[in-house]
Amino acid sequence: MSTVTYGRREVRRARYAVAAVFAVHGSVTGSFATRVPWIQDHAGVSAGQLGLALAFPALGASVAMPLAGSVSHRFGARAALRGLLALWTLALVLPSLAPNLLTLCLVLFVYGATAGMSDVAMNALGVEIENRLDRSIMSGLHGMWSTGALVGSAAGTLAAHLGTDARTHHVLAAAVLTVVGLVACTWVLDLQPAEDEDPPPRFALPPKSAVLIGAVGFCAVFAEGASLDWSAVYLRDELETSAGLAAACTTGFTLTMAVARLVGDKVVDRFGAVRSVRVSGVLATVGGLLVVAGGRPAVAMTGFALIGLGIAVVVPLCFAAAGRAGSNPSLAIAGVATITYTSGLVAPSAIGGLAQATSLVVSFGLVTVLAGCLVVFARVLRAGDRDRPTISRPAAEVPGRRP
Repeated sequence: MSTVTYGRREVRRARYAVAAVFAVHGSVTGSFATRVPWIQDHAGVSAGQLGLALAFPALGASVAMPLAGSVSHRFGARAALRGLLALWTLALVLPSLAPNLLTLCLVLFVYGATAGMSDVAMNALGVEIENRLDRSIMSGLHGMWSTGALVGSAAGTLAAHLGTDARTHHVLAAAVLTVVGLVACTWVLDLQPAEDEDPPPRFALPPKSAVLIGAVGFCAVFAEGASLDWSAVYLRDELETSAGLAAACTTGFTLTMAVARLVGDKVVDRFGAVRSVRVSGVLATVGGLLVVAGGRPAVAMTGFALIGLGIAVVVPLCFAAAGRAGSNPSLAIAGVATITYTSGLVAPSAIGGLAQATSLVVSFGLVTVLAGCLVVFARVLRAGDRDRPTISRPAAEVPGRRP
């Protein structure tokens, strides 16, 4: 992207605009997730068929993410984000219209593809704004995504409680979120490719640095997916708690992650990316040990809270490190995003398969091991530390400094 000079006020405004974009993106996910039972009934699919269909969003995202860089290069960062985000918000309508398994799989593939491409575009802009502000913002941006997901889930829960048709609910939600997203995109950074800049390949494998960073993200997202999908089952089946208490554990885990992300930037600014992830890995590992060995509901719930607290800032820092690790930030971010999406796809089924063969206790033993890997491999995120000489930009772009 070409070098564009923005004033401090413009960069701050762009930060809030991208935060709104993250919240909109999360709201789509929350709105969809709460109406999955209605969509299942409308499409007439079994639980096994639904599981198959729900793999297609991750497949669509994995295929489409590497294309996001070429879209941004051709249209510019602002126009690309505006178009991709609108496609994502409007895609919310599609699943509730699917009448059978085949169409449901197809529309969920499109749904995931638009989700993944807009995800890469907004994270690339978030990293650029973080670079210009010269302080951590990625954790807070992902916290806004979690907040948006909670708001979308709450609205979806209310709609389901009132018996609202999911088609009506999603049309209204898509209309509102599309308008909010388009307005927010008005103030993001309008980065354009330099005149002598070669267009990125339409499809390319991620660089080696992105693969290593993505591996760290894989561990964090695996722990997140396992905890989100299986924490309630763990409390109910292994510790024989009530359904209400089991559900409260999952809600508490989600809230812990959201709050930790919203305040995580201050921690990262003070201690740096590598040390923050090492401490995060320790917290998540301790949490996993409490889940596995605690034997009591209160201890296990504390463990899940610590897992959420520990992994909250890892994925945002992975995106930040990817955006600084090479000459093509969009390609690196797409690579990291693809690996993390794959982890989110693999985790629930892997936990279930291992639990079937052994037990859920053993399954969360695997989660604990992966959490420990965060401590060991945190050093691959050293590109995310802004005191390293990895960012080169004119003095005019640094807030408060004159050329």
